[in-house]
Amino acid sequence: MITPEQKTLVQTTWAQVVPISETAAELFYNRLFEMDPSLRPLFTSDIKEQGKKLMQMITIAVRGLDHLDEIVPAVQALGRRHVAYGVTDAHYDTVAGALLWTLEKGLGDAYTPEVAEAWTATYTLLADVMKAAAKEPTA
Repeated sequence: MITPEQKTLVQTTWAQVVPISETAAELFYNRLFEMDPSLRPLFTSDIKEQGKKLMQMITIAVRGLDHLDEIVPAVQALGRRHVAYGVTDAHYDTVAGALLWTLEKGLGDAYTPEVAEAWTATYTLLADVMKAAAKEPTA
């Protein structure tokens, strides 16, 4: 679970990233593919368009932290869809690393140890929901 303070940190720092979302998306994917080049083939669509979708998804998730119960079904569905894309549990760790690195670059001095901890807790919570849903038997 994330604390109310962590939720606030995630929401306020994400508001600082949104104006540079296109650059942040580019940084994220460059870092992701640098960390694990084998992930590149999983992204078959236009990477700029994929970046927009990523930023929109994170925005929805960050806003939804006030009402986690309402976003859990969508997060679960996302986890189930990722199975079809070839995503494994190990990929979530790589994504976490790329996301935190991107936030550090995008936020600069605002990326404090507390912010890093808040984002790590939030990402872990959402990734765990996705991974659990991915393991559920399909109907």
